[in-house]
Amino acid sequence: MTIAYACILFMGLLPYVAAGIAKKGFQGYDNAMPRQWLAKQTGFRARANAAQANLFESLPLFFAAVIVAAVANAPQDRIDLLAMGFVIARIAYLICYIANWPTTRSIVWLFGMICVVALFFQI
Repeated sequence: MTIAYACILFMGLLPYVAAGIAKKGFQGYDNAMPRQWLAKQTGFRARANAAQANLFESLPLFFAAVIVAAVANAPQDRIDLLAMGFVIARIAYLICYIANWPTTRSIVWLFGMICVVALFFQI
């Protein structure tokens, strides 16, 4: 497994970390209607839930970028480096979202998207 493919696996699981943070403590958590419960949350729980949604939204483009670069026989070291850059940016994004640092969050989001676009240009 290449580093980039490991990044795909990691990124596929990261939104569930955000979901776990949103549900941390489970105070009054209703497993029968989790989305309604999450919709009523505030503070770090609401931000973690929003981060979860954004992390899921970013997956298809990242997955496609890595696969397209690999199929096009781009240099594997560059694919790995850009994939790791995206992963680092998305971890930082999650931290910034939960900590309520919106400007920094936007900056690391942009860095992640630059990594994805750069993966497409490796072909």
